[in-house]
Amino acid sequence: MSLGADPIIRLNPADNVVIALADLKAGAAPAGLGLTLIQAVPRGHKIASVAIAKGQVVVRYGQIIGQALEDIPAGAHIHSHNLGMGPHSDDYAIGSESRALPALPVREFMGYHRADGQVGTRNYIGILTSVNCSGSVARFIAEAAEKDRDLSGMPNIDGFVPIVHNTGCGMSGVNEGYDTLMRTLKGYARNANFGGILLVGLGCEVMQVPDLVGQGRLRPDGNFRYMTIQQTGGTRATIAAGLKVLREMAEVASKTARAPAPVSKLVVGLQCGGSDGYSGITANPALGHASDLLVQMGGTTILSETPEIYGAEHLLTRRAVSREVGEKLIERIRWWEDYTARNGGEMDNNPSPGNKKGGLTTILEKSLGAVAKGGTAPLVGVYKFAEPINTPGFTYMDSPGYDPCSVTGQIASGGTMIVFTTGRGSVSGYKPSPCIKLATNSEMYARMAEDMDINCGDILTDGVSIADKGAEILDKIIAVASGKKSLSEELGFGGTEFVPWQIGAVM
Repeated sequence: MSLGADPIIRLNPADNVVIALADLKAGAAPAGLGLTLIQAVPRGHKIASVAIAKGQVVVRYGQIIGQALEDIPAGAHIHSHNLGMGPHSDDYAIGSESRALPALPVREFMGYHRADGQVGTRNYIGILTSVNCSGSVARFIAEAAEKDRDLSGMPNIDGFVPIVHNTGCGMSGVNEGYDTLMRTLKGYARNANFGGILLVGLGCEVMQVPDLVGQGRLRPDGNFRYMTIQQTGGTRATIAAGLKVLREMAEVASKTARAPAPVSKLVVGLQCGGSDGYSGITANPALGHASDLLVQMGGTTILSETPEIYGAEHLLTRRAVSREVGEKLIERIRWWEDYTARNGGEMDNNPSPGNKKGGLTTILEKSLGAVAKGGTAPLVGVYKFAEPINTPGFTYMDSPGYDPCSVTGQIASGGTMIVFTTGRGSVSGYKPSPCIKLATNSEMYARMAEDMDINCGDILTDGVSIADKGAEILDKIIAVASGKKSLSEELGFGGTEFVPWQIGAVM
């Protein structure tokens, strides 16, 4: 697939639109279109390849992406001014396209082996907070640890990460929001990228530290401690006590060195943000191919962002390995329809202004491109936000479309790597799990090369195949999992992107 001399592309023979691969002026006559453009069309945007009557469906990827709001002549620009939401498929046909992919020889990475059989890609010590009120003290403890030469110089330790947030109190202690936060905090405590966890609370919050710790050990390796600021004696006393505890935990964690592990031990979150009209053509399908390769080697990948698969969920239910799995996804869609309705929102309130500027018009169009990140492997499990993922293969975890929140859930569910596609140029990182950024277009990649690990725009500009780009992404995943820093890590991202999903009233 190469730009060549013709600056347009038709993605499916059934489409009644083509995509501009460059800024096109009114009067331009692309050879593959066979007609003259009525108006200028920005790159990444849609052009009517035939006349489309008012009320007629507009088709991209061979799927409905909306309905014409007015008569659209051939050669016209199609976007928010003349395309709106329309009917979309709810023919879920559960399992009808679920076909196992052939196994591939398993590759290895160098990781940190944990007591429960998980393998981490990093070896951080985390300072986890039960409530916003202990957030500053957690940061103070982490800063003191980084300044301590003995601590910061310990071998095999990647650093000290304060996990702070803005909730944990002012909430009900018996509802779905409480349960979700509980799962999230416990999931972070157990993530394989942490070699030890110190839990810090205030003492009087709704999310009580004893409830989080529970009856058993929160971590199977036992490298876990907890304290509250009120019981310890205030800020300075808690910093001193926390620093002492970190020294003890770091001594234990530093004894674990990287060792070979099969990539079947990797758990990779698939994300996109700042999408554009190229996302569903380049980076997303390339990441989907990499996801398939990992699954074929026994690994686990996680697709999420339920509002951003809306209208394309039928492509996932058809790949479900069982009726139970397919129905779990449909139940999550119905939950979201109710959730948005009772909060005065709509499921089709996407795309964002940046998405629209990049050429995406409706949530149906955005969702069809987003689902491509999940490749073609069977869907083996559907999980709630931050629910532990215990089935290897291609999975789905329910989450909002808000990237930091969605990634937070994926890491809490066990994600030890994040791969993130972007067309507009999202910048972020997600400690303790390294994040690899994929650019959807070459122009943005050139402009933001210090933030983008891989350029997928060359799929269009240079004719690189989806398969070759997917293999390149897998190579990068293995290299970063083995200790090579991603660019977001080099830049220091990851300290502010822990965003638990707040469901329910703040009281």
